[in-house]
Amino acid sequence: MTEAISIRLDRVTKCYGRLRAVDDVSFEVRAGEVFAFLGPNGAGKTTTIKMITGLLAPDEGTIEVCGRPMAMDDQDVKVQLAYVPDQPYLYEKLSAREFLDFVGRMYGLDAPTIEARARHYMNRLQVTPFADQLAESYSHGMKQRVVLAAALLHEPKVLIVDEPMVGLDPRTVRIVKELFRERAEAGLTVFMSTHTLDIAETIAHRIAIIHHGRIIACGTLEELKARARREHRLEDIFLELTQPDPDAEAQRMGLTA
Repeated sequence: MTEAISIRLDRVTKCYGRLRAVDDVSFEVRAGEVFAFLGPNGAGKTTTIKMITGLLAPDEGTIEVCGRPMAMDDQDVKVQLAYVPDQPYLYEKLSAREFLDFVGRMYGLDAPTIEARARHYMNRLQVTPFADQLAESYSHGMKQRVVLAAALLHEPKVLIVDEPMVGLDPRTVRIVKELFRERAEAGLTVFMSTHTLDIAETIAHRIAIIHHGRIIACGTLEELKARARREHRLEDIFLELTQPDPDAEAQRMGLTA
């Protein structure tokens, strides 16, 4: 049986003026895997994520999510996924419970389903003691937990998270890793962009590294190790493959012929 592909990028390019932020990028993410997306600052990670989620349109190439072309105005495709950005946003004058109710109704869930799922994810992510406090009183880590609960509320087929562990204490980090593994084991997809290489190393089935807007490596940790000059941890492999290249960066910026 052919493995289902949840996300497919085919020769995707996105430019900002002369800058080729994403340059001829192609890769696939399978159903049932945690996929780590790594790269230095400015490598093109966030731009790629915004195109996958339909927040930006590519200048060239195609993107498919759950077998359908992604378009900025296609709500039927977007409802299949959930996106947790690196800066969690909540309505400051709503409590966690009110925010989850609002998100659930946006997705057309009925009241009993919203209540049951909100209770489940607030308990899992240890939000319940703060459920009725206004979001303006929350720490960054608490906001991150609430936004993650909201993302899971409609049980998306594809979960896309950008720096999911920032601001989380070690206990919550373990809980989030467990949630990601559970989703993958259920046949769903977790696409995770992170600088926390230890997290990627421990839970990702496959890893892609983007550098100067291009994919320079994609595969399992063992496959990435085979590309390195010697047996390494992921941190060593990442640093080896993403060494500064002024000529490549100048070309990406459109500063060379």
